[in-house]
Amino acid sequence: MMLELDHIFKDYIQGKMTVPVLKDVTLHVDKGEYVAIMGPSGSGKTTLMNIIGCLDVPTSGSYTLNGNDLLHHKDKEMSRIRNRSIGFVFQSFNLLPRQSALDNVALPLLYAGVPGKERRERAVRALQKVGLEDRMNFKPTQLSGGQKQRVAIARAIVGEPDLLLADEPTGALDSASGRQVMELFEQLNKEGMTVIMITHDSEIAAHAKRTVLIRDGILTGAGSAAGALADGSQEREVSV
Repeated sequence: MMLELDHIFKDYIQGKMTVPVLKDVTLHVDKGEYVAIMGPSGSGKTTLMNIIGCLDVPTSGSYTLNGNDLLHHKDKEMSRIRNRSIGFVFQSFNLLPRQSALDNVALPLLYAGVPGKERRERAVRALQKVGLEDRMNFKPTQLSGGQKQRVAIARAIVGEPDLLLADEPTGALDSASGRQVMELFEQLNKEGMTVIMITHDSEIAAHAKRTVLIRDGILTGAGSAAGALADGSQEREVSV
């Protein structure tokens, strides 16, 4: 098992109140899986993504990634594991506007201390993989929304992470660009990459091989997106 979240609880303190956000969440993901975590606004899916991505820690529970117990590392070690093992794709692209597509893609390698020549070669290969080698010298302002997201995907995979974590990756795109991005995720998954996608959209979730619903901080239902939605009237807490 590549990723194991067991009995995860997450509470936030607001003044004198304790607000539970995640409630006994258990999720297991094998290497090479493509999983969608689907839920409405306020369901806890973003908090769950932040914990999976080592951007936040749970109040209680356990989390292992490739056998590493991630909740017993110091911040510096957590950052190192995150940068080495997880690639992130966000709805808002998060590209540096004054840098070229190539430089944006190469940025994680720069932070990792990869030498300049190798850094460029790997960034070019990543852009080729997403079909944008002819746009490598363009700045984000010269790219369409779909092209920006493909640059962001290239940046996420340039370090050859174990896990690609995507948060509403088509949320800022038109339907045609969104389909292209989904096709790219499917291709990356076919090549062996593990993909976890956070979404509120059942049509987007349907591209994944497995869908898990999250509602009010509880995982409910598993299977296809359509099947998970159909089960919504008979919610049951599940361990996946």
